[in-house]
Amino acid sequence: MRIGTAWLALALCSSTALAQPSAATTPTAQPVKQRGVFIEDINRKADPCNDFFDYANGAWRTNNPIPDSMVRWSRRWQSGELAKEQLRGILDEVSQRKDWPKASVEQLISDYYGACMDEARVEAQGVKPLQPLLKKIDALKDIAGLQRMLSELHAQRIPVPFGIAAESDFATPTNVIAHIFSNGIGLPDRDYYFKTEPRFADAREKYRAHIATMFKLAGSSEKAAKQAAEVVFKMETAFAEDSLDIVGLRNPANLDHKTTFAGLKKMAPAFDWAGYFRNAKIAEADLNVFEPKFLAEFDRQIKETPLASWKTYLKWHVVRSAAPFLSKALAEESFNFNDKYLGGAKEMKPRWKRCVESTDDLLGEALGRKYAEKYFPPAAKARMQGMVTNLLAGMKDSVEGLAWMGPETKKQALEKLSTFNPKIGYPDKWKDYSQVPVSRDQFWQNVVAGRTFDVVDDRSTLNKPVDRDRWGMTPPTSNAYYNPLLNEIVFPAGILQPPAFSMEATDAVNYGAIGVVIGHEISHGFDDQGAKFDAQGRLKNWWTEQDLKRFEERGQCVVDQFEGYFIEPGIHHNGKLVLGESIGDLAGAKIAYVALQKAMKQQPVPTVDGFTPEQQFFIAWGQFRGDAIRPETQRLMVQSDPHPTGKYRVIGPLSNMPEFQRTFGCKEGAPMVRPAAKRCEVW
Repeated sequence: MRIGTAWLALALCSSTALAQPSAATTPTAQPVKQRGVFIEDINRKADPCNDFFDYANGAWRTNNPIPDSMVRWSRRWQSGELAKEQLRGILDEVSQRKDWPKASVEQLISDYYGACMDEARVEAQGVKPLQPLLKKIDALKDIAGLQRMLSELHAQRIPVPFGIAAESDFATPTNVIAHIFSNGIGLPDRDYYFKTEPRFADAREKYRAHIATMFKLAGSSEKAAKQAAEVVFKMETAFAEDSLDIVGLRNPANLDHKTTFAGLKKMAPAFDWAGYFRNAKIAEADLNVFEPKFLAEFDRQIKETPLASWKTYLKWHVVRSAAPFLSKALAEESFNFNDKYLGGAKEMKPRWKRCVESTDDLLGEALGRKYAEKYFPPAAKARMQGMVTNLLAGMKDSVEGLAWMGPETKKQALEKLSTFNPKIGYPDKWKDYSQVPVSRDQFWQNVVAGRTFDVVDDRSTLNKPVDRDRWGMTPPTSNAYYNPLLNEIVFPAGILQPPAFSMEATDAVNYGAIGVVIGHEISHGFDDQGAKFDAQGRLKNWWTEQDLKRFEERGQCVVDQFEGYFIEPGIHHNGKLVLGESIGDLAGAKIAYVALQKAMKQQPVPTVDGFTPEQQFFIAWGQFRGDAIRPETQRLMVQSDPHPTGKYRVIGPLSNMPEFQRTFGCKEGAPMVRPAAKRCEVW
């Protein structure tokens, strides 16, 4: 699925590294003994110079098979699921009272969670909560009504076949403008509609069957459901054909098509843009269109596709969007295709966990405020701030020491580095959800209310100066991101937990886990995407011609390396797709290693359990990235995810580092030592 301006959040990945609270979350007068790596996770039979992924974390994967409800598993995924128990504890606690003041944080999150957990009521309602909207679509009489319906669906965060998101202007990042993006398909990306390999052909057949099943569950006859599936698939295939592929979407230059409102109307004259913007309460100002070719196809379908087909298409995306929040039959069918067939999960997560996730999705800063208070103490924030400072200094040293970059480009790179804005833990200014109507007896209506708030909140920033206090992730989120338009790196409290970060861990372990993540996000400002934005966040070239050529040659080394990594015979990584994340891992590991050496000059790290500080550093990265991943999810990742699989996020960067080779005494020619002629180094 293509979600608006998601490419801007060059995130670490959905790592879900939340954890149970460390001893640091409660006051103690006793010093805590620093721990090293998880020695019980190490596969002592493996040779670190042969397969460091197996060595660092192989024993854990052997002893901890992937649970049926998960598609990936490691300590960080385990701790992420345990953290949802922390959130559940918060929700259960506030739910004990039923007399919270209306619109208070406690009333909102407890009633939302309580309505979700009322499974009997949700089951009894079945598809009824959708009937008013489905009937409204059925009653459409003309194209004018269709266009008004698109506005209504978008207000509920159902952006078909296009959406509008508020984001900084590529040319003037201090101003927020509307960005129009495509989102009219239900398969993971456009290539699923066209590639001829058996796995893609099978996905298309399964998708058609899935659409038909969902229509039957929503009340259609079997014949009508099959016909509806063909209508939907035909329209989506046409939209996909005129959309960029996943690699094309990675290049921001491909998405930069700023225009006036009059220019927008010329791109798609068949659509009533004035009426749409009026209904959406958006001013008719300059904006950006990600994919003009897609918009032309949208315009063609407005003119040529029968109204009956449009009704079918819209009803499909309404049902598809709502199914996980409705009756068991609909939720299970959604799971069966998206999570089981595409991802490889064996069973759904328990209802309480899905309700926790939904609460975080729609009321994330309300729930997150409670989470941060309980599980992210000031001491952890202070230590994290110190690490970020050291990592930024490490990146500065790296840039200054580059032999391949000339002084003019170095000056620009250092200027950009000096303007980085780190955000740690949680926002300084919290969102106000007091206008969101939430009750205990109408779960789907609560979902709509939360989504509507999200859309209104986003649109409220349009055509105004950028608000740098806003966050793109909720505090409990186990992830991190870099936004090139704001030149900010963001680390929610959710990722600042073991095994990524711990007040009990040695500096070597913390620098090897969260330290590499920090370096990864910093280097996103200088990867194949981030390097296209200057110190002010403008999409503007700041490289000399010669230096840019050298940078691209070094990036090609990384592309070639990952093209050689296969997840199974015949299926390998797309080096261009994973280039940015792989540059991030390579630079992150290098910068974090340098920062650790600096830190140890002030406070030495002891050898723990027989492992030197340097060994702890590399093993910590191998254990943090030690994901076991189901084959189905790996196939999905190599097709549509800019992140490599966990195995190659460990092997890939470390095999390029002489520091790793020295630390483990690896000989030339070992699998974990790339030949000097093929060794990649960017930053």
